[in-house]
Amino acid sequence: MTKEHLSEQHLSAWRAFLKAHATIIDQIERDLMAAKRPPLSTYDVLIELYEAPEHRLRMHELAERVVLSRSGLTRLVDRLEAEGLLTRDRCGTDRRGAYAVITEQGIEALQQTWPIYAKGIAEYFAQWLTLEEAQLLESALGRILQATSKKA
Repeated sequence: MTKEHLSEQHLSAWRAFLKAHATIIDQIERDLMAAKRPPLSTYDVLIELYEAPEHRLRMHELAERVVLSRSGLTRLVDRLEAEGLLTRDRCGTDRRGAYAVITEQGIEALQQTWPIYAKGIAEYFAQWLTLEEAQLLESALGRILQATSKKA
């Protein structure tokens, strides 16, 4: 298959993937807003920091792990710092570098957000897949991520 020619099945799968992703994310965002919880972009940043060693990442490491552009990440980190959900620590040896560090308040926000997020994943995604289908989807998307990561 060349880059210019895609099968109807591949195009159909691509469109279904895009529509399903956008629809599910939109619904989960609405659920979070209704529950007065932070949006998924905030959750994305906080979970990466929470799971990192010492709950901290250099800004460039955080940028590689989240789904935001670098400029979008900088604005979000500024806002999360103002809200007390994370702090920035200057790197001792590199004055230009900084760590983003999740705060106790950030951990609390993460813990309050997860149940709504998990419910959305279960309701809008997981309940529609058998375990075998979920495994197949994970395998296929994992191959795609691995292949595209090598090109980046």
